Amino acid sequence: MKKNLILFALTFGLILGCSSNKKEKELVEKKHEGLKKDFVVRDASSNTRPGWVEDAELWAKEYGKDTSKYRYFSYETEPKVGRSIACNLAKANAKVDIAGEIATFIDKQLASSTEGRAGIDENNPQVQGLREFVSNTLAEKIQALIHGAAVVKTYWEKRNYQVDLGAKRDFSAFTCAVFIRIPSKRLSAAVNEAANHVVKKADDPETKANVKQALKDASKNFVKAKQGTI
Repeated sequence: MKKNLILFALTFGLILGCSSNKKEKELVEKKHEGLKKDFVVRDASSNTRPGWVEDAELWAKEYGKDTSKYRYFSYETEPKVGRSIACNLAKANAKVDIAGEIATFIDKQLASSTEGRAGIDENNPQVQGLREFVSNTLAEKIQALIHGAAVVKTYWEKRNYQVDLGAKRDFSAFTCAVFIRIPSKRLSAAVNEAANHVVKKADDPETKANVKQALKDASKNFVKAKQGTI
């Protein structure tokens, strides 16, 4: 009887494990048929839409990429008239997108630090000015700090948008996505330098000290946010 129970438990665990793995794969690699919205995919660079398009970091982890030495990002264009135009734009704008993601993270850090803390007053003109600097200027500065970002994979789709499916008009277009790898050390340096830009913009010593504390360990927290652990 005991052997039967053990055998049942092992079999049940195997079934659950297979079911879990299947669900993970379904989340990562989606067939085109499940992606139809107001368009139909007529051609593509692969038979399935890669999971890294939706979540580069999760895909890299699931597929055994080195997530300690490197960080991973992805960027996909809006529909464009030609495939080469879409892919060239994807490669050109990937760094812009990464910089924007870092700036948005820093802005959220500042915003969360004003909640329930006397140290940083959101009504303080100094803080308001810093938030405006982050939203309007910081992303452009971060682009110059990002080094070593490399396009590892490219994926494109030819789509037929149709009024019958909800599109505003019938037309064909291409989208292109890129999978980016950047050394973790270089990304951390860029995030920390971006945080320092914000700290330096604070004029009075008290606000500077409070902002510095709010953005302490910015690079570590950025990685945790990407991994969904904070």
